[in-house]
Amino acid sequence: MGSRSHRLATVVVCLGLVFSVFVVYWPLMYNDFINLDDNVYVTENPNVRSGFTKAGFIWAFAKPHSANWHPLTWLSHMLDCQLFGLNPGMHHLTNLLFHIANSLLLFAVFMRMTGALWRSAFVAVLFALHPLHVESVAWIAERKDVLSTFFWILTMWAYVRYAEQPRVNRYLAVVMFFVLGLMSKAMLVTLPFVLLLMDYWPLGRVQLGRRENKGKSGFHRLSFFHLVWEKAPLFVLASISCVLTFLVQEQGGGVASSDEFPLQTRISNALVSYAVYIGKMFWPSNLSVFYPHPGIVPRWEAIAAGLLVASLSILCIRAVRTRPYLAVGWLWYLGTLVPVIGLVQVGNQAMADRYTYIPLIGLFIMFAWGVPGLLSKWRHRQTLIVICTGLILSAIMVCTWMQVRHWKDGISLFKHALNVTVNNHLAHNNLGLLLLNQGRANEAIRHYFKAIEIKPRWALAHYNMGVAKAGQRKFKEAIEYYSEAIKLNPNSSKAHNNLANVLLAQRRFDAAIAHYLEALRVNPDYGNAHSNIGIAFAAKGDLDEAISHFREALRFNPDDYRMRQNLERALKQRQGGDR
Repeated sequence: MGSRSHRLATVVVCLGLVFSVFVVYWPLMYNDFINLDDNVYVTENPNVRSGFTKAGFIWAFAKPHSANWHPLTWLSHMLDCQLFGLNPGMHHLTNLLFHIANSLLLFAVFMRMTGALWRSAFVAVLFALHPLHVESVAWIAERKDVLSTFFWILTMWAYVRYAEQPRVNRYLAVVMFFVLGLMSKAMLVTLPFVLLLMDYWPLGRVQLGRRENKGKSGFHRLSFFHLVWEKAPLFVLASISCVLTFLVQEQGGGVASSDEFPLQTRISNALVSYAVYIGKMFWPSNLSVFYPHPGIVPRWEAIAAGLLVASLSILCIRAVRTRPYLAVGWLWYLGTLVPVIGLVQVGNQAMADRYTYIPLIGLFIMFAWGVPGLLSKWRHRQTLIVICTGLILSAIMVCTWMQVRHWKDGISLFKHALNVTVNNHLAHNNLGLLLLNQGRANEAIRHYFKAIEIKPRWALAHYNMGVAKAGQRKFKEAIEYYSEAIKLNPNSSKAHNNLANVLLAQRRFDAAIAHYLEALRVNPDYGNAHSNIGIAFAAKGDLDEAISHFREALRFNPDDYRMRQNLERALKQRQGGDR
């Protein structure tokens, strides 16, 4: 292919990629926020909703939030709010633009490394259009996925430039993009290992045995030890990020205990997840926002999955000299999934579609370079590859378009999750929240009952049931559910506050005040608790305490007109009493 036709083909690939992504993802522009982390990250987060402020900037960097430390992710959400307010379509558009940028960068990086236009295009298009990647793009709270991947691929790009001409300034660019990625999501901790894989293939900076170098020419051959030492700063940064992330998630209550998920269960679930992700790559059906952890993984499933992983590993390693892309792609897949495969169990999910956003690139590499190699002796292989590629891309575009529609709003998303999974306590609970907000209390209660039946010791479901019962003025039942929620999670400030609200409605002032104080002990900045305890003290006749808490409430919510009225009324009552 001549240079002119090569450039034209490159432009056509890029335009086609952008167009196809916009076609399948355009329904996102009409999707809403969902009541799963979007509220924590955006809609109910005052620091983010305020846009760019000095206080918000300090907040993003100063300490962990939501069991993560990813200040750049917070800043990206703040920028959206600064520019677009709470228009969900524009927040979705930002995610989509990052996804398109990632796809184009991936194509450019593999083109630069290999010079193989159509194979690089195949990897990039699969990455751009595969249904397993919908979750990372369609979920506003998963901005950290698309943002961190943006810096991941930029790090790869900078590394290729450094490998071409090793210079300090080029190496500093690698480090800079890597750090920015870690500040978006800790998933980048495996990137230094991926760079080592790239050194072997396609860059050919290291040689194992007698293998013809089919990577880019012009790279200096170095020993494996030298290449590892070269990345020492990256490994140090990755190690620091690993430790920090573990401590933050453990402190935030995200890391499950070994009693709940023993090591044997974690290993079994990890093996099964490796196999299931491969299956869903080929047949992306029954995709869900949440896959409940089974608790006990059947032994036969773990053994079968382990045999599959071991067999594929052996086959790829044996072919490392003749087909290095198979080993590189397979090790890419296995290695980049390690932080999220469940060996350190974070949350209650067995697996998650978003975890495949980077790892699937490894499998895409295997197919993009492996299939043409297998068909090299076929007479009509070009025609067959073109036809099969067209059919594959058409199928995944339809699947992705349909999957995007499930993310229209929370009700659509969680109803779909209930249709494709079993014992999904989270979907029942979150669907109940949405139904309750629509005034459909009885339907909500049925879903809360189901969530509690599936997971009896889940404090949040008991709390939400208490909210529903209190709304129906069934105070006795509400007290029972709130009390159970507090028993399961004594540090739930909302449960203490809402239980106190019910007690206050029954004029049980001392009991109510005790729980308000507990809520404030857990969360001293809880403005609503200050407001409510002020009302309780005022009703009891303790105006000094009431005024003190009303003022605290106004400090957190200065525009609360009703609270200002409460403060003025208490001040007048105290003034009248002084006379």
